Amino acid sequence: MTDRTGAAPIEPYIPHTTSLPEITVKAIVLGVGLSILLAGANAYLGLLAGMTVSASIPAAVISMAVLRMFKRSNILENNIVQTAASAGESLAAGVIFTFPALIILNVWTDFDYWQTTTIAALGGVIGVLFTIPLRRAFVCESKLKFPEGVATAEVLKVGDQGGEGVKSLFVGGAIGALFKFGEGGLGLWTQAIEGAVRVKSSIAYFGSNLLPALIAVGYIVGINIAVLVFLGGALNWLVVVPIYAANHPWPADATALEWAGEIWSTRTRYIGVGAMVVGGLWALLRLWKSLVAGIASSVRAYREARIAGTDSIPRTERDAPIQWVGVALMVSVIPLFFVFNQVTGHVGIALFMSVVMLVAGFLFSAVAAYMAGLVGSSNNPISGVTIATLLMSSLLLLWLGTDSATGPAAAILIGAVVCCACAIGGDNMQDLKAGQILGATPRKQQIMQVVGVIAAAFVMAPILSLLLNAYGIVDPVSPDRPALAAPQATLMASVARGVFERNLPWNMVVMGMVVAVGIIALDLVLEKRGSGFRTPVLAVAVGIYLPLELSTPILLGGLVSLAAHRWRRNTMDREAKETGLRTGLLFAAGLITGEAIVGILLAIPIVMNKGENPLNISASVSWLPSAWPGAALLLMVMVVLYRVARGK
Repeated sequence: MTDRTGAAPIEPYIPHTTSLPEITVKAIVLGVGLSILLAGANAYLGLLAGMTVSASIPAAVISMAVLRMFKRSNILENNIVQTAASAGESLAAGVIFTFPALIILNVWTDFDYWQTTTIAALGGVIGVLFTIPLRRAFVCESKLKFPEGVATAEVLKVGDQGGEGVKSLFVGGAIGALFKFGEGGLGLWTQAIEGAVRVKSSIAYFGSNLLPALIAVGYIVGINIAVLVFLGGALNWLVVVPIYAANHPWPADATALEWAGEIWSTRTRYIGVGAMVVGGLWALLRLWKSLVAGIASSVRAYREARIAGTDSIPRTERDAPIQWVGVALMVSVIPLFFVFNQVTGHVGIALFMSVVMLVAGFLFSAVAAYMAGLVGSSNNPISGVTIATLLMSSLLLLWLGTDSATGPAAAILIGAVVCCACAIGGDNMQDLKAGQILGATPRKQQIMQVVGVIAAAFVMAPILSLLLNAYGIVDPVSPDRPALAAPQATLMASVARGVFERNLPWNMVVMGMVVAVGIIALDLVLEKRGSGFRTPVLAVAVGIYLPLELSTPILLGGLVSLAAHRWRRNTMDREAKETGLRTGLLFAAGLITGEAIVGILLAIPIVMNKGENPLNISASVSWLPSAWPGAALLLMVMVVLYRVARGK
């Protein structure tokens, strides 16, 4: 028997005729706890680097380690825990890409608890609801790979069979934590090494961040994406910025490093905006037929189930009832309307925002779900579709006559809901794919997605406020401690403000659009040739608007991934190959999680000490801080990661 794609159906690990406990008290408690923990970690990473990574596999490993302490636990219970936990991590991405823009725009001075919680929670819930009707088409009837969903299922199966991996995760976490404590706590070395020199009337720049988390990001996303992110950054910082500097007068008393940063932040970064808009619209255009077919397939399946009865549907095919999905969706919109009205003070604008949010949310949640199937959640370009949403919303609000005092905030709020929905939509499909392989009940996973979203939403505002008051977002709290750059949020604030103040550098935006068209054309050629190397436009766009210092360690991590992949491909040691594939990923995930957790914990004494770090010893040691100790230690981390990825 085959499905409508002609592919053989997946035989689940646990047959649909076998019923195991899935939603249990210990699974709920552990899922909620991990959702909060991983949401905080990803919030820090996203504000620092502008990129987040999927936490499904680390959550699955931690879940296995904890649930083994109980006499009665099973693989489907583990799957439920990682489903809830990964929802919190994904929600953090949607929040940190958009909410800090309200701080940057001076709409908020701090993260308003109830508005932040309401928008984050309902945006995430809407993402779950939008993707429920698409599960059958995307997960069951398509040939989408869902790489992280498949990997998560395999990790859980290995754990169920007595596998290993917990040690790699925790050792990586310890190294990441110690590294962050040495840099951010004791101040033993600087966070980055960078420099720029004047070459006649132009600039030569180079920089690299020294945090292991970015090496881990590059390792996880792989060499293809890592190269594209770096090439985007190199195009901006090593080509466009020098050309711009050579053709414009230098500011008085500005150093080469200051002038390069000014050019990037006010001009050339908008090339990335244009590329993002084209990339988001291109993704929607390519997926349109699949979206229509998916909705039709889901409606057909629900009609058949209604005629035959729910009991006739196998346990592994039972989704949340479609009528309750519709009711929950309508109920979710009402509080958002009141939040929109409270911020804008205009009922008509709030109503328009609600309509735009629903339409854009559904379309782009479906795009995010499909893209997760193609490239995985870590590579899912939700910032691209959010930028496209933000630009279109801003232009529509401007057309309605919304002024520059209200318009940018209104556009950001629409983008915030859509971004949270997109982030959860992609994550939801990955979890449902893992559940399909394992034999989980989709309806129970969808319930735990909502639980994980709400748990994370309730702690987002305190975590963001803590990071804001300790480090600063864009503007540093202390001159000797760098602020969290929040690249996506800064970009979105600039786009929204630029549209309403009519000073958006459209020449740079158009240049980015042209670049994006060229990259798309190249990708189509590579696709036609069946090339293993592809050029997804949104990966390049991310690199264009990231500081080059963040793109460099991501490339280094990608090179480690490439070296380990080549070794595994050539070795005859099958056991080392399989062990390295698993432990390398878990070690990298540990580096990110450990560093992020310590970053959040260090914020507590800094806030309590009125913005000063009481642990910093650099002021009492003349040669501190320096970049070189950090660079040497980072090289050692890369060597260790490579050895772990070889199964050693």
